[in-house]
Amino acid sequence: MKFVITTALFTITALAEIVGCYLPYLWLREGKSGWLLLPAAGSLALFAWLLTLHPTAAGRVYAAYGGVYITIAVLWLWIVDGIKPTRWDLLGVIVCLAGMGIIMLAPRT
Repeated sequence: MKFVITTALFTITALAEIVGCYLPYLWLREGKSGWLLLPAAGSLALFAWLLTLHPTAAGRVYAAYGGVYITIAVLWLWIVDGIKPTRWDLLGVIVCLAGMGIIMLAPRT
């Protein structure tokens, strides 16, 4: 159950980070309103706070989080940007999630 909760927390964290970066992208590259920077800042603050909720060492959390972030980013590419991931994208996700699993599930003394 702890693994499921941790993965869910990583997923919410990744969404907060991606939204926090995507909104300034819309402003800078797509000519959208500068007001998007306000929710972007809030989303990035939420992202940073969510990372503090994990009970293990920060470096390990960041390393494992990367696998979930990459997975969510590829889903974002597909759902939000409308670009279907290639088999190489999906292979990269699998490799990253395998690395995350090794980091998170390794026995600790």
